[in-house]
Parts: sequence; C-alpha cells; structure tokens
Amino acid sequence: MTLPFDNALLEGEIEILGRLVDASNATLFGQAVLGPVIVPLIYKPRAGERPLWDFPSGSLADREVAAYKVSEALHWDLVPTTLLRDGPYGVGMVQQWIEIDETIDLATPLSTGHRDLQRMALFDAVINNTDRKFGHLLPTTDGRIKGCDHGITFHVDDKLRTVLWNWAGEPIPHSDLVDLSSFSKELESGELGDALIAHLAPEEIMNTMQRLTRLLVEERFPIPGTQWPAVPWPPF
Repeated sequence: MTLPFDNALLEGEIEILGRLVDASNATLFGQAVLGPVIVPLIYKPRAGERPLWDFPSGSLADREVAAYKVSEALHWDLVPTTLLRDGPYGVGMVQQWIEIDETIDLATPLSTGHRDLQRMALFDAVINNTDRKFGHLLPTTDGRIKGCDHGITFHVDDKLRTVLWNWAGEPIPHSDLVDLSSFSKELESGELGDALIAHLAPEEIMNTMQRLTRLLVEERFPIPGTQWPAVPWPPF
C-alpha cells in the first residue's frame, strides 16, 4: 500500500525553503505539497553534485536511491523514504526529512550496542559505504536511529569507511544472517535486481553480491582493511 506521504514525495510540488550550507553537494530543504498532504524533504539535484575522482559524475542521487531500496529489501527501515524525481533544479534525490532528537548523545547508543546501529554497520558493509559519519546518523524521537547521505556507496573497490566499527570481527546475529540470505536471493533472481539496475552499473551490483556472499560465508562483521582509511575524516 502506498502511503500518502510517498505519493506527495513522488508527485507533489516541491517548494524550496532553504539550503544546508554545510553539505559538500547542493542540499536543499523544502517540502512536497500534494493537496492537503505536506511532507518536509531534502532535495539534492544532480546538477549540484560536486565531481569526485572515483565516482561517475551525476551518479550520487541514484546511489542514495539504491541504498534506500537495499534498506527496504532487508526490511530494516534504516533509510528515510528516498526517491529519484524531477524538481525545481532538475532531476535529483528527494528524501523524507527526519526530525532528530537533539537530546540524544550518540555515544550512549553506541556504548549500549543499539540494534539499529548494529544493523547499520552491516548495511554499510553491504552497500560499501565510504562515508558513514556520526553526522549521518539520525536518532529519532521514537528511539530509532536512521541513516542519511548514502551518495558515495556501491563502489566496485572495497572502500568501507565508517565510525561503526564496534562490532568488527564479531559474529553476525542469526536473524540478520537470515535477512541477508533472503536479500541475496532476491537480488539474484527477483525484481530487486531490475530495480537497482536503473541506478547502478552491472558490475556494482555484482560486487554487492560478492560482499553479501562474503558476509554470509564468514558470518562475522567486517574488520578494518589496511588499503583504505577505516574512518572518514572528519568523523562528524
């Protein structure tokens, strides 16, 4: 069932209300209006993406959408609703705005092993996230923790950089292995592969399958590599 706010994000008129000036790429705050439904959002037009030496130009919005589709396929609900659509400055990524609980110090859920953070560490390993900073973690008022800024993901080389190394080398919980296994089968033979091919190159999807296979065989969280910085800088 499609929710009203999903319809608004996809079809509503986007009104720009401001800009997040600290972001490296054009990141605009606004709202989608569809009749009586108003949904706060973040809009990142492709035209505002800063070129990167190791990622194809104009591909970051698609990678954000692909990350959302992976989160949904895993049924972990770690990424706010994220779509690709036209907007005031052209085609770009549109993501539901999440109000965070500013009273929460992320050191606390990290020290207690918050389940969402544990799954986020696995999720980042699957999508090969090269930029999981503390500022990309969103503690919500209902006790959840979600993630944002997934533009530099799915690279064919192993580039995992994250602040979530708390579980490095530890066994992956059985329930998460079950979810990863189901996701792997869906990616290989279901509609998910067709959905991702609209946003990723075939070799990027193949490498995602290889990362999944490695996680399922080893049954342990990845450990930091030696060929690439393990933590993004700055980490916040």
